[in-house]
Amino acid sequence: MLGSASAQWAVTAPIFVPMLMSVGYSPQVIQAAYRIGDSTTNIITPMMSYFGLILAFAMRYDRKLGIGTLISMMIPYSIAYLLGWMVLFYLWVFVFDLPVGPGAPTYYTS
Repeated sequence: MLGSASAQWAVTAPIFVPMLMSVGYSPQVIQAAYRIGDSTTNIITPMMSYFGLILAFAMRYDRKLGIGTLISMMIPYSIAYLLGWMVLFYLWVFVFDLPVGPGAPTYYTS
């Protein structure tokens, strides 16, 4: 239950980076894909640092609003963002073969 995105990456990167490098992807592409998944689920997790603040502001307009209602209202947005980012990532990296950063290769060569 880690709320910080950098802490989540610090815990999961030692697993995912070597695993995906062994199948040929560079660490830059792995981190870009992770950031897409992380950013699109931030709006539906109560572990987000601003979730309580968002809930408090939303409750000013609807007193019966709760955590479940707020999350269920945000799920369609989360899915739409995830699908949109996945399409953009696929086009950017695999169709147009553009780097995800300055001088960052898509594929890892050992």
